[in-house]
Formats: sequence, C-alpha cells, structure tokens
Amino acid sequence: MVSSSASPAREEWDNVISFTGSALLEKAGPLVGSVDVAESMDEYLFRVSLPGVTRDEKVISCEARPDGRILIKGESVTGESTVCKHSMVFKMKTQNLCPPGEFTVSIQLPGPIDYLTSDCVFGIDGIFEGVVKKKNNRS
Repeated sequence: MVSSSASPAREEWDNVISFTGSALLEKAGPLVGSVDVAESMDEYLFRVSLPGVTRDEKVISCEARPDGRILIKGESVTGESTVCKHSMVFKMKTQNLCPPGEFTVSIQLPGPIDYLTSDCVFGIDGIFEGVVKKKNNRS
C-alpha cells in the first residue's frame, strides 16, 4: 500500500503496480507498462508506456475504480518471431519488445478518486495518459 508521505519509496510503488498476460513477461528493451504518477491539489495524472500496443478503441480500455485503482487492458501486436512486410518474410534475430497478446496494467493511485470524471488519451507516441479527480471528502 502506498503511504501518504510526500515521496513514496521505490519499493512502495513496486507493490502497487502489477502486470498480467504478455506485459508480465519482462524482457530487455522498451517495457509495456512503465508507469509515471503525478499529483496536484485536486487531481492525479498517470502515464503508461505502451509501445507496440494497438490503439483500436475496441481493444484498449481503461477502468477507473473509486478506490483509485486504474486498470488498463489491451493487446500488444509486436514481438512476434516472424514478420511479413513488403512481400518478404523476416525472421527476428532479437526480440526485445513485449510479446504479442493481451495484457493488463494495474495502477493503484495514492487515494480515492471521483472515477466518473476520468479523462484518458492514448497518444500516437505510445503513451497512455489519464487525469482523474481526487475524491472530495467534504460533505
């Protein structure tokens, strides 16, 4: 669990980010699911590196939960052992990208959120970015 200290230790963040599917098979090279989290007075910002992940809105999804958990699900389309391009068949000599297949990246933000007000964008640069409002506990 992330403490409410100003700067959580690296070990604390390692305990709140988890991977399933092909994102779990960490290899050298760009990792699907590298995460940055930032905080302002009223909102949290998160960025997730998703190189080689399809941007099709039917395939990628983001679910924000009231407790501050964010679930990003998608499919990697790179990392195959054979590539067909320009009427040629290429056999990979190195394979450092995430293997093809479905994945889930789970992020636990430091506190509860107003999960109905999330704003997420998956940019052409392969960065999935979201902003969510902190839950207002005032009555």
